[in-house]
Amino acid sequence: MKFVPCFFAGIALALFGSSAAALAQSSGASGNGLQLEWNARLRHEQVDSAAYAPHAYADTLRLRLGIRSEVGHGWSYFVEGAGTASAGDHYNSGANGQAQYPSITDPKGAELNQAWLAWQGDAASAKAGRQEVALDNQRWVGTVAWRQFEQTFDAVALRWKAGARWVFSYDWLDRVNRVAGPDAINPLARHRDLNTHLLHGAWSRGQQQVVGYAYLHKDKDVATASTATYGVRWIGKPAAEGGFGWSVEGARQYDYANNPQRFANNYWLAEPSWTAWGITGKLGWEFLGGDGRHALQTPLASLHAFNGWDDQFAVTPAAGLQDYYAAFNGPLGASGLARQFSWVVAYHEFRAVRGSVRYGSEWDASLSYALVPGLNAMLKAADYRADRYGRDDTKLWLQLEWVGKQPL
Repeated sequence: MKFVPCFFAGIALALFGSSAAALAQSSGASGNGLQLEWNARLRHEQVDSAAYAPHAYADTLRLRLGIRSEVGHGWSYFVEGAGTASAGDHYNSGANGQAQYPSITDPKGAELNQAWLAWQGDAASAKAGRQEVALDNQRWVGTVAWRQFEQTFDAVALRWKAGARWVFSYDWLDRVNRVAGPDAINPLARHRDLNTHLLHGAWSRGQQQVVGYAYLHKDKDVATASTATYGVRWIGKPAAEGGFGWSVEGARQYDYANNPQRFANNYWLAEPSWTAWGITGKLGWEFLGGDGRHALQTPLASLHAFNGWDDQFAVTPAAGLQDYYAAFNGPLGASGLARQFSWVVAYHEFRAVRGSVRYGSEWDASLSYALVPGLNAMLKAADYRADRYGRDDTKLWLQLEWVGKQPL
């Protein structure tokens, strides 16, 4: 019965979103350079964990609302606020003190999500202020967009397109604003002060891209989180009609700056894929090194996208992590209503690097439906079965999301 209010609110949001989306599409630009942008997300999430007696469930509604302006001569700015409302406290949000429940990191509250000034030239661009930073597949730096409060950075971002095939970027991060929101009980879960330098270069030709990076991450608040990571990434996308694709990556991570520890850990990724009839299947092996005392970490990543949706491995165990996985995705059909549905099924086998101890396994699955342009519904589940790491854990999500923009 707890889901009934969320269900009827979802129907109302869907009907309102359908009408508003049609209105936005039919409206012409006003020509004054101002644009209203929004992202509304209604979500029911529930967690059944063997580590807790009560189940957790959260019904939350998130709204991000922003104003974008193109002011001329390449200059623009964007200001966006975010707020999350919650129906009840039957979960540990990190800010409500309900530690007897499993964690669902979607606290209620409000914050300034983005506020930046940017300049765009023919071959170069610059942006300063609170902003999203997402590099490559977000394995090292991302927005954590899955949670209701996303991860943003107080940063300066520079981009330079050096010819048809080369793109270079540099980001300086002064602070990370984390997904636990501004009212988290633990102050380190609200934000961290940084002095982080992200150097990134990409060469592209046809369907292939080679990336080199150096991420020099200094965490002023938690010295043991400071690391220097150097790596290379090579991806090949299948042709439009399908075929073979791949992602291959290797990196080495060291202690850096104020970190009192001494370590060096490897990262490896091999992910071949094949696309046919609109369905993509991939096999993967991801290796996060660990020596039993220290392990490779990716604290600025969009972690929910990696190592299973149950988020058992947001912190890499000291013995390291090997993730062997298979995943398939595609539409339900080639045309008509079935094509508006998309599905994902994945299986993960988790093992330690040292001793190949089996941590556990996980099944993930989702089904999404595009109601109208900009309005999407999703059913998603994750089931983790523990062996030598963590406890059995099952999560379920029901979600409705409406994204749009309207000239003012």
